Amino acid sequence: MVALLQSIPQIPLDKWVNSAISWIIGNFGDAFNVLNSVIEGLVNTLSFVLTTPPPLVMIVILAVIAYFLSGGWRMTLFTVIGLLLVISLGLWNDTMLTLSLILVATTACLIIGIPIGIVAAKSRRLEEAFLPILDLMQTMPAFVYLVPFVFLLGLGAGPALLATVIFATPPAVRLTMLGIQQVPKETVEAAHAFGATPMQTLFKVELPLSLSSIRAGVNQVIMLSLSMVVIAGLVGFEGLGSPVVTGLQQLNVGLAFEGGIGIVVLAIILDRVTRGLGGGRARKAS
Repeated sequence: MVALLQSIPQIPLDKWVNSAISWIIGNFGDAFNVLNSVIEGLVNTLSFVLTTPPPLVMIVILAVIAYFLSGGWRMTLFTVIGLLLVISLGLWNDTMLTLSLILVATTACLIIGIPIGIVAAKSRRLEEAFLPILDLMQTMPAFVYLVPFVFLLGLGAGPALLATVIFATPPAVRLTMLGIQQVPKETVEAAHAFGATPMQTLFKVELPLSLSSIRAGVNQVIMLSLSMVVIAGLVGFEGLGSPVVTGLQQLNVGLAFEGGIGIVVLAIILDRVTRGLGGGRARKAS
């Protein structure tokens, strides 16, 4: 048995991967420089928009958004108190920069994930092909994504965003696929019987009936994106992860705890608001 194990050849996977990265850098380095500039531009522009108004004005705007999306005054009050706490800790700019990264990453995840989920829901073969890839994307440690992206894009928002998109896209695919597959077949057949085309059936029957599942996917994408904040701080992205990483490097528990408080406040606000997305009116009506 030992001899059999010793006879198994060792696969030089690390050399293959390193060679592939070197080849990509040599042939597509300029394209990745452009991609990094686009990512930096999007994140910095959105951060500029969020930080240009006075913080108190921005708090009022976010509180109003929280009220209409969550449908309750408790969440609105928490938004105001939580963001005032963020200001008092000196984390306002870091919080808005982190929010910018999350919004850009979430948009990219949904643009990629929802169409893939729709296509996979329509084809059993494509579903079986996508599921192992989704498993790999979610189970592979995020640090593994960062290494090649740092080589390709350098430090900053670029590798942080791409690693976040890879890690957070699977819920958008899975829950879109699940929502469409759970639409009653009788409803779809009735739409076809009345002469609806496949596209009309998709946009007027299947997607509306799948909205609750898709909204859950949006919530999960945002939460997973937020979970990457600290890891993003490891590759030079200035945000709420930066004080946590700095506190870890300097063994400064207080600084790391401050950054953690900012992440918790932002996480609760985003979770409650996106969980009630589209449900506020229904709760008020009831």
